[in-house]
Amino acid sequence: MPALIPTDITGTIVWLGCQPDLVQDLTIRSVAIDEMGLTFAGHAGESHAGLTRASCARVLAQYPRGTTIRNTRQLCLVSAEEMAEVAAAMGLDAMDYAWVGASVVVAGIPDFTHVPPSSRLQAEEGATLVVDMENHPCNEPAVTIGKAVPGKGRDFKAAARGRRGVTAWVEREGVLRVGQSVRLHVPGQRAWAGAALPV
Repeated sequence: MPALIPTDITGTIVWLGCQPDLVQDLTIRSVAIDEMGLTFAGHAGESHAGLTRASCARVLAQYPRGTTIRNTRQLCLVSAEEMAEVAAAMGLDAMDYAWVGASVVVAGIPDFTHVPPSSRLQAEEGATLVVDMENHPCNEPAVTIGKAVPGKGRDFKAAARGRRGVTAWVEREGVLRVGQSVRLHVPGQRAWAGAALPV
């Protein structure tokens, strides 16, 4: 069995975004773009780009805050279908992907937030992203949504739990474009037996 298995599951990129500035006042500021050039450091001009980054609250159990570590959070990927579910749970007609700081929005891949870590999403022309892990809901989208739609931001974290998408990093350079197809490749391994053990 190959270490990485190409699947018959493909998705379509329906939105691309760039967050040029770091979060300010707990607000995310993303802008829609039609194509995204990718290097091994991510997307140039993106606030999350870089080969390394300062560790954050998500890895405090491993490193003191601010420790320089490998950047596996270059991009934020979400599912169009899951974002529609989040919007419905919040009583919104639709989710503005810029509100959640999305880099890439993909349609057509089921249970997207829970694709296995180390899965690959490979575009038709070869650009390849490696899934790091689930991206848990955080405060910044909630604040951003609350400013755009008063009274709705407080509902985001609960509505987005298990549907917030994944973080990813660039394994092969290239260009992503709106309308492009991406194919899912998954690790060829059984489920971890230790999952049933107490942590």
